[in-house]
Amino acid sequence: MKQDRQHILTASVKRLLRRNATRNLRKIVNKAYGVDLSILFRELSLQDQLMLFDMIKNGEQKGILLSELDEDLLVPLVGGMEQAKIVAVLEAMPNDDVADLLHDLPEETADGLLKLMKEDSDAVENLMGYEADTAGGIMNPDFIALNQEISAKDAIKQIQEEFADVEMPFYLYAVDEHGKLVGVASLRQLVVVKPQTPLKAFMDSEVICVQTHMDQEEVAKLVARYDILAVPVVDDSNQLVGIVTVDDVIDIFREEATEDILKMAGAGEEFVETKSIFKSTRIRLPWLFASCLGGIFAFYVIGHFESSLSRVTYLAAFIPVIMGMGGNIGTQSSTIVVRGLATGRLSIRDIWMVVGKELTVGFILGMVYGVFIGSVAQAQYSMLMLALAVCLAVICSMSVAALVGSCVPMLLARMNVDPAVATGPFVTTAIDIVSVYFYFTIATQLLGV
Repeated sequence: MKQDRQHILTASVKRLLRRNATRNLRKIVNKAYGVDLSILFRELSLQDQLMLFDMIKNGEQKGILLSELDEDLLVPLVGGMEQAKIVAVLEAMPNDDVADLLHDLPEETADGLLKLMKEDSDAVENLMGYEADTAGGIMNPDFIALNQEISAKDAIKQIQEEFADVEMPFYLYAVDEHGKLVGVASLRQLVVVKPQTPLKAFMDSEVICVQTHMDQEEVAKLVARYDILAVPVVDDSNQLVGIVTVDDVIDIFREEATEDILKMAGAGEEFVETKSIFKSTRIRLPWLFASCLGGIFAFYVIGHFESSLSRVTYLAAFIPVIMGMGGNIGTQSSTIVVRGLATGRLSIRDIWMVVGKELTVGFILGMVYGVFIGSVAQAQYSMLMLALAVCLAVICSMSVAALVGSCVPMLLARMNVDPAVATGPFVTTAIDIVSVYFYFTIATQLLGV
């Protein structure tokens, strides 16, 4: 349904652009969602993008569109607009979204826009001072903070007067006279208690919070674990400085998952559909170099057993299946471990339990498929030793593959290295080499060649 809607929007806008039907275009872009327009912009020229952007009346919708654009589209679009128009859009956006957007722009452009902003420029600049992938870098500095001594009646009045535009009004954060976080209450609690009840009487003093320097992925895991809509961010002195909301957490999970998948596939970290052919090739080229080196190494391993192959040529027939089975289970094990580490379901403290479990699973699967493939070898060539060699090679290949696929990501995580880099070309290439070596070593011993 969503894809159909997007397809209709794209086709309609392209048709109207060809006809230069300005009035109809204006109606469509002002009814469309900013997120849908950001996808549409990928298929339009810069000139058409600028024209459609000017047609949008709602400043909030313009802000959503800009925040959803990929960097490759955002930079030229902003560069083709008057800075005064961009500033007007930025001032209608939440400060955390403005900071993220300015991070994607060239430093000179971002500085120029900050100087022109009349409101919230200091707050945005403070956000940009934090690392982009930390709690401080993604937090929203707009939140409801009330003195813990205030009554429920006065709290409602203060919210109506001072916090009407707060993005996430579901939680009220209680602070002391120094602005330090001491408790949290929900909006529901505020409206059901008696008007004269002080905030400190119904607030929860056990507050789940994070510090500004915490990695964004850890923040996202915390929000997901406790099923909360927002988590407060405090500095080193426990002073409340912002909140990370659930919509930011969803974006973090999407970004981190995409990054891990791309790394595991050996396609870099930031590859997106909008990259040019040259840029896509340049990003993927170094990752595939590991596969290239592994293939060359496997070639030398096979060459070492060339005399055995020349005497028993049918040994070569089982190389693809043995390498394939090992590579597949290695990828499965590494994917399971990387996902477990990414979601917090696995910890590096569980390394021996995880590795032992995957090794056992790999051995059992190796036994099943070893017997099956060995039976095929026996049926085809009627040579018991060959069938046994193939069976043992499959068992060894799949067992070692499960061991490597689970162990390497865990070890990298213990060394504070992203475990996703252990998969893809690295794990599969290593397993291919080991599989070939085991196969020929076992075969030459059993067949006496």
